[in-house]
Parts: sequence; structure tokens; C-alpha cells
Amino acid sequence: MAYAMREAPVTSIVVIGKESVGKSELVGALTNRPPKSENFRGSTVRCETFRIDGHEFVDTPGILRQSDTLTTKMALSSLVNGDIVFLVLQATHLSQDLNDFLPLVVGKRCVIVVTFWDKVKANIGAAATVAKLSFEVGIPIIPVDARRIEKAQRQTILDAAENACVPRCTKVLLRPVWLIEPKSTVLEHRYIGPALAICLFLTPAVAAVGIANSFAGFADPIFKEFTGLFLPEFNGLPAVLKEVLIGDYGLVTMGPLLFVWAVPTVVLYALLLGCYKASGLLDRMSSAMHPLVSRVGLSGRDLVRIVMGFGCNVPAVISTRACSRCSRDTTIKTIAFGAACSYQFGATIGVFAAIGHPLLIAPFLTYLVLTTIIYTRLTSSRESRSQFNILVVGGRTFITWPHWKGIWREARSTLMSFFRTSIPIFFLISVIASLLNWLHVLYHVSAFIQPAMAAFHLPEQAALPIVLASIRKDGILLVAQMARGTALTRGQSLTAVYLAGELLPCLVTALTISRERSSIFVGKLMLRQALAACFFALLLAWGASAIGF
Repeated sequence: MAYAMREAPVTSIVVIGKESVGKSELVGALTNRPPKSENFRGSTVRCETFRIDGHEFVDTPGILRQSDTLTTKMALSSLVNGDIVFLVLQATHLSQDLNDFLPLVVGKRCVIVVTFWDKVKANIGAAATVAKLSFEVGIPIIPVDARRIEKAQRQTILDAAENACVPRCTKVLLRPVWLIEPKSTVLEHRYIGPALAICLFLTPAVAAVGIANSFAGFADPIFKEFTGLFLPEFNGLPAVLKEVLIGDYGLVTMGPLLFVWAVPTVVLYALLLGCYKASGLLDRMSSAMHPLVSRVGLSGRDLVRIVMGFGCNVPAVISTRACSRCSRDTTIKTIAFGAACSYQFGATIGVFAAIGHPLLIAPFLTYLVLTTIIYTRLTSSRESRSQFNILVVGGRTFITWPHWKGIWREARSTLMSFFRTSIPIFFLISVIASLLNWLHVLYHVSAFIQPAMAAFHLPEQAALPIVLASIRKDGILLVAQMARGTALTRGQSLTAVYLAGELLPCLVTALTISRERSSIFVGKLMLRQALAACFFALLLAWGASAIGF
């Protein structure tokens, strides 16, 4: 008689701690496994999990105790279903962190891992103080440098998990003799800091686009020549299938924009931003920018998500879960309006280069930034602009030289969101656009709005690029084709590209926002954005015409 084998029970270990304390480095070093993003058992909380030898390590988002962010709520709610809790605390603020987190784990079996030990271990009696704190709390406290965990330390931590016990107090009385604050940098300067932070924020986007476009200029002809070898094979296909594959918006036709132009930009941008995150520089930049952006209803932390949108809007919108409740909606609206994703940015540069005016990218970006600031200020809530809405951070972070594993870990989530979400939707939209083109729906829609083009001093042919760019931002490329046949002025080119890019968020972004918020929210957002984009485009068109630009 055969008996069904029962799976060995899995012990879930929930890892919690403040932001930038080294949780992910610790879990990665303990398991040497890639994470999986999935719902935590018994809840709707989605965290990264690492599994090894009957243990499931759940790496939760960083906790900001005073904040109301969705990620903080997610991390706290995950405590309910964990068998064991790993408290990851910072050695430089050990007693403070203990008193912050011990009340959260009442009745739970725990292990405490202290990171940034390299910052304090030179203090006389540091090891003895940790031993006394461990005795006072009644659970193991293991000091490590999370970036360089030794084999013996790894085994000690895993053994401690097997013997984890419940803390016997919720507050410690012993105070270590050290309290180490990170050194101040030029980013903390009242005037120079914000200016430097702005330059640092823009550098990854500019560098990624510049490098990727140089690569694309070399690779695009090769890619098109390669795909051209297979074009004769499609001639015998049914008309509708031929349109989906090699039509104006077909999968093969639009493939170069995705794989040659967009993917390198997203990858480079994610890696460069990963360097900022892994080094701790991004947190410092956020704090430096906060006094400026708080006036329009954002925080410095929100600005990070907006900058992410220049790589891909999808992970940027998802990452707004870490925004404050009062500023999350504003951040989403700003991403949808002003964060020119890799498709839009690459297509914009391509249009200006194709019509012989590559330097138009400078006035375009200037106008985009200015109108985005105005739009954000007008659509933000009064609560988000309150002078009492201070930046909630876990203290000034240490700036360290980033390790390549840390860079990849930070970039990985952005890249996975792009490849798992954006690319499948890209293919879906290609099919939809091809079918609409085959059915002549796009032609009739563009014909319907052609009379409105005169108000923007644009020819009737501008209607089609604007319609398509509302579905997919690479539709902006059709402006270049239109410009060759109609001899657009520089002002008309700017207006056409601006209106096509800002009229509506692309379908990928709209669907993501709908999943994160609601269909009603995204409907209101699209209406508000369309009205604002038309108004700003009219100002641009009539202003350029008035000065003969």
C-alpha cells in the first residue's frame, strides 16, 4: 500500500527593520537564493521570500514608525503570520531601535541581528554591551556587517533561529556608550545641497538615455536587417495576421523600439539608480530636495518614484506604495503626466533628430518640467502641501561604496516589473493597435479630431500620432514621418511632441494605476491630464507662433 508523502513543515521567518538597515543583504547572504515576490501565507501582503532548508525568509519593506505608508502597514501586518521574527537593527542606534521594535513583537519568538557593526566594534566594551543587552532582553543578539557575513556568522544566525524565544521585556534600560551619526556632506548644505541633488537626480536618466541611444544607433540597423530576412515568409499569411506581425504597428515592425531602444535604457537606468540606493546616496538626495518639492505637495521620497518613471512608469507607480497616504495620489498623477518613460523619451529624441533639430530636446524638457510642476501644484491636495507634512525618514543614512550584489538587488525589482508587466502589455497593445489599424478605426478616430489640430497650429496629419501616442508612447515617432511631408516649424514640432506625449498616460501606465488605485481614480486622472495637456499645448503653440519660433 502506497502512502502519500507529507511535505516537511516550513518555518516562516519574518525579517523586519527600518529602511536602509541591511535586511535584504542579510537575507541574501543567509540563503544565497534569488527572491520570489508572492503573497505571504494567510494574508494579502506581497513580500519577497527566500527559501532554504525548511526555512522561508520573508523580506518585508522598510518600516517608518511615524509614517502611514502602505509598505509600512504591509510589513507590520506580516508579523501576524510569521513563526519567527528577525529584528534587524542598526548598531549605531541600538537601544533606540530596540525600544522602537520590541513592543511590536510581544509574544513572538525572535532573533535580533545587529547590522553596521563595523561602525561601532572599535569602541571599547562594544561586544560586552551587546552581551548585556542580550541578557536583558532574553533573546540572542548577533552583530554582523550585513555586506560581508562570514560563514561562521551565517551558521550562528541559522542556529539562533532554531532556538528563538520570546523577549522578556518591551523596553531596555541599558544604554550603549556610543551613538554614531553619519557624517554630514555637501548635500546637507541649505543652498548647495538641493542644487547638487537635482543634478544627481538627472544624471542617471541623461546617462542611461545617452548611452542607450548610442548603442541603439549602432544596433538598430543590424536588428532591422536581421528581421528583414524573415519578412518574405509572412507574405502568404492571412491579411489580419500579416497586419499584426508586420503592419505599421505589428510585433516585428515595432520590435526594434522595444529591444533596441527601450530595454537598454531601462536596464542602464535601473542599474545606475541601484548604485544610488545601495550606497545610501538616494536617501540623502531625497532629504536635500524635500524643502523644494514640499511646496507643490510632494516629499523628497516621492521624487525618487517620479525619477524612476523615466526608466519605466510601471515599477514607479507600484513603488508609490512607499509614499505617504496624503501624497501618494499626487505622486501617481505626477508620474503619469511628467515622467517621460524610456519609450516616450527615446521617441522624443528620435523625432527631433529625424527632423534635423536635435537641440529641441532642451526646450522640450524645460517646458515639460515647468508644466509638470504647475500641474502637480494645482492637482495636489491641501493636506499634502501642509507645512506640517514633514519628511518622515529613519534618520540620516550612511554613505558607503556600493557592492555589485547590492546594486543588482536594488535594480532587480524594477527590471522584473518591466519584463513581467510592461513587455507583455507592450505585445498586447501592439496586437490591439494593429487590429484597430486593420479595421480602419484609427483612421476614423484621427479624422474625427483633425479639425481640432488647427487650434494648436498643427496640420491635420498630426491627429494620428496623437491618437496612437495615447495608446503607446512610441506613437510619437509618427511625428517625424509627418514632419518630413509638411515642413513643420520648430514650434509646431515641440507642440506636436508635447501634446502627443502628455495628452494621456499610455495604456500600460493607465492599467497599472487602475490596479493600484481604482478605475474611477484613473478615469478622473485621465480627464484632468487631458485638459491640462491641451491647455499647456495651446500656450506653447501660440507662444511659439507669436515669437516666430
